[in-house]
Amino acid sequence: MIRIANGQGFWGDWLEAPVRLVEQGPIDYLVLDYLAEVTMSILQKQKQEDPNLGYARDFPPLIGRLSKQLKERGIKVIANAGGVNPVACARAVIKAAPGLKVAVVHGDDVFDRLDDFLAKGYEMRDMDTGEVLSSIRSRILSANAYIGAFPLAEALATGADVVIAGRSTDTALTLAAMVHEFGWKADDWDKLAAGTIAGHIIECGAQCTGGNCQLDWENIPDMADIGYPIIEAEPDGSFTVTKHSGSGGRVNTDTVKEQLLYELGDPRHYITPDCVADFTSIQLSDSGPDRVHVSGIRGGPRPPTLKLSISFTGGWKAIGTLVYSWPQALPKAKAADRIVRQRLQKLGLQFEEIYTEFFGVNACHGPVAPPVTDPPEVQLRIGVRGHDRKAVDRFTRELIPLVLNGPPGATAFGEGRPPVREIVAYWSALLPREEITTSVEVIS
Repeated sequence: MIRIANGQGFWGDWLEAPVRLVEQGPIDYLVLDYLAEVTMSILQKQKQEDPNLGYARDFPPLIGRLSKQLKERGIKVIANAGGVNPVACARAVIKAAPGLKVAVVHGDDVFDRLDDFLAKGYEMRDMDTGEVLSSIRSRILSANAYIGAFPLAEALATGADVVIAGRSTDTALTLAAMVHEFGWKADDWDKLAAGTIAGHIIECGAQCTGGNCQLDWENIPDMADIGYPIIEAEPDGSFTVTKHSGSGGRVNTDTVKEQLLYELGDPRHYITPDCVADFTSIQLSDSGPDRVHVSGIRGGPRPPTLKLSISFTGGWKAIGTLVYSWPQALPKAKAADRIVRQRLQKLGLQFEEIYTEFFGVNACHGPVAPPVTDPPEVQLRIGVRGHDRKAVDRFTRELIPLVLNGPPGATAFGEGRPPVREIVAYWSALLPREEITTSVEVIS
């Protein structure tokens, strides 16, 4: 049995979580998931401005802080903190923790290969719209293939203390430790599916240990010190979800079920680079305080393609807010919205979309929100998006004047004009998996 803990659900998660996982009890592997689709484009921009950047900069100082305990206790770290510059990330880790051996997985970044793919006749159509990639070629910011667990397991086989990848799947971080430890083969479909589902359960950190939980959330213990998840994995593919004894939060079948439904499409065909997992085969049982046993998982062969995560510029946007106070807060906010729209129309400004929300009334639930008769305050939030930056910039000058020339009682305008920001859009496409070749490099 091995114990695999996840201490990061996204870049920006609780900084103390990985430290507490190491300090509060035994673990064999610490996995850290930093990447989301939009994160890759942010990192690509950073690398273009500075070739030494392009990775999760929180990661090296964290490893430096934990290096002594990692080495003494033999804890291995697996992370996708490398972003679009895993070598630079590895060098920063070595500088912060010179006693650790660091291996990097290459091959996911295909930004410089897109023209070659197009020349080979791969259209890389958007999986949602069916458009061909050539329609946005000049606006692409980043392009990465989702890689699976086996390249990460190959990196562990070098004896590395820290394995750094770019755009691996979230589940691969956990599955890689099982492949390495248990010697699972590339066609052990049921076991690979089990490891994939284990990775899915813990990939969002404390979201499976009581965080963001709908059921009985007021009574979840000590959320200020919430425990992050640990998988106790067995060679046969069964595993137990738990957390360190004495930490806050809760682990039971309800919290695990909520996470199982996260970002889930067809539950019978959860597709990853390593296998296809059948979520309907999962058997859950509470096996003790803060312990859920998982077994019975079935899986099938991996797909012939890998998914590409591509980001591109989608125009410009600006979002501004004003708060209107009681009485008649909602009618005031609605009147301000009408005034802004009328003025934009008279200026002849064109946008792809103008969108308005009324926080405190219907921003979260829209038309299904319960009626509110006379709320104490309402925040008007209005935004525009379009490809004409000048038009978007002109919009930013139309909200603040309402403080004096619009409905009464406006406040919360201290930030002045809202900033104009570039829109980063997302494009997903499929590519034959043989076009993606991974490799492992030990960095010294």
